[in-house]
Amino acid sequence: MAEQSFMKSLFHGVIAEELISPWPESSTEEREQVQRLVDSVRKLAESVDSAEIDRTATIPPEHLRKMKDLGLFGVPIAREHGGLGLGRGASARVVSELAAIDSSLAVTLGAHLSIGLDGLLMFGTDQQKRKYLPRLATGEHLAAFALTEPTAGSDAAAIQTRADPSPEGEGWILDGGKIWITNGGVADLFTVFARTSPPEEGTKPRITAFLVERAHGIETGARATTLGVRGASTTAIRFDRAQIPGGNVLGDVGRGFRVAAAVLDGGRVSLGAQCVGLCKRLVSMAVARCGERRAFGRAIGQFGLIKDKIARMMVDTFALESAVFLTAGMVDAKIADWSVESAICKILGSEALSRVAHEALQIAAGAGYMADHPWERLLRDARAHLVFEGTNETLRCFVALAGMQSPGRALSDVTRAMREPIKGFGLLSDFAIRKARSALGRERVHRVHPLLNKEAVLFEEYTVELQRNVEKVLRKHGTEIAEMQYTQRRVADIAIDLFAVAACLSRTTRAIEKKGEEGARREIELTTAYAAGAAERMAQNVRAFERNDDELLKSIASRTYQDGGYPFDAP
Repeated sequence: MAEQSFMKSLFHGVIAEELISPWPESSTEEREQVQRLVDSVRKLAESVDSAEIDRTATIPPEHLRKMKDLGLFGVPIAREHGGLGLGRGASARVVSELAAIDSSLAVTLGAHLSIGLDGLLMFGTDQQKRKYLPRLATGEHLAAFALTEPTAGSDAAAIQTRADPSPEGEGWILDGGKIWITNGGVADLFTVFARTSPPEEGTKPRITAFLVERAHGIETGARATTLGVRGASTTAIRFDRAQIPGGNVLGDVGRGFRVAAAVLDGGRVSLGAQCVGLCKRLVSMAVARCGERRAFGRAIGQFGLIKDKIARMMVDTFALESAVFLTAGMVDAKIADWSVESAICKILGSEALSRVAHEALQIAAGAGYMADHPWERLLRDARAHLVFEGTNETLRCFVALAGMQSPGRALSDVTRAMREPIKGFGLLSDFAIRKARSALGRERVHRVHPLLNKEAVLFEEYTVELQRNVEKVLRKHGTEIAEMQYTQRRVADIAIDLFAVAACLSRTTRAIEKKGEEGARREIELTTAYAAGAAERMAQNVRAFERNDDELLKSIASRTYQDGGYPFDAP
């Protein structure tokens, strides 16, 4: 029942180990090229004043010019179109390093490289690519992604922006508006999503993706005032009977959902990479603070509770980095489906960053609260990642439902086959084989180094728990599972931890093989620590499938809605 997706296979209890091991590595030539890019990016730090960018809510033009000169805006674009022709892993490495310097620079570049460009790279015609990619590769033009509307965020089906065929029949007329568009005020090319079917009650709209040039009637709103990442240009845009050439449809008419989903997958990997860069910077700042600040006659870094914070920050960052770059490697290896993995990167990344930023401010103490130090700005910047590219609540539902979709179909097929046993004989035989295999023992991993055997066994055991509980809740709730978000969250959280453990095992196995046990001691310890924490969380989630307070919490929320807020006076 294995699919060309590591995580979707895992929901069947199948460990498609060949998709994650050996750890993905690029060619020597590409590694050297990426390292030169990274070294050049690090030199930018000498001239970037992030406090000034935050204060003025503007990126100085010279920073963008230096980024253009380095070729950063063309990292994933083919050489034939003027780009560097590098893979997803290279793009992730570049935006990660840039995020360690300044979030506004990283978000501006990341929005261009991933959600801005991906639609054109994946679905564009040869003619569209020849027309637009050369200027996008040099940074002469920037790209942006326009999906969100006041009534349509995570629910893309609620889009109201319309595109109607022009009277001449040679193009489209675009009307409507989008909000919170990253690069909205500076982009020259937008991937815009609009309804191309009549608004009929009870029917799913047909959405189409368009390549829209700024010259085609885009009106840009004022820059939004944001909590963090203030230098990035975030604006509303409006279309008032904008004329779009017929050749600017991206993909097929009415198939825009497919384009949007594919583009957002790539954006979530990029966002996870930005979280990696910010986490690394915060860890370094916290370590420096541990040596500078003294209490009771010694450096605070010598105290146990501070060591605990530093250790947990390191574990979070290591697991996140492993998950992000494993997923990027899957993309570069042309694995067919990495949608669940990319969503996990975004959830894992934004929540790890939130914890790391919080603990860094605790270590900084009073200085962390002061606006003349960078800590509070980095905390504000970190907050944006929890809502970029889809809220984590929505993405948890996606991880669970996308993972359970195929097991659900399998159970449905088996149920039908049991009603018609002769027609369904082959299907029932396959199901019996899988059940017999699981009865004989759990799926095993074979490519993990023996030094990591304890963690490998833990991964195997909780893979069984994931499959067993998915099957149980699907049999119990059937199609109603789509509304059971408490259960979805538990399924998703187990899946998130399993993927992070798998990524750490793959990465650390490679480290042991290259450097030996002592050389890879730090990777081994970080993997052991993450797996131990994951085991506690997964055990709690497994227990909660049977024993939980879901209905009590729903009741409290419902009563609070009725009361219009907190109903009690002070006692």
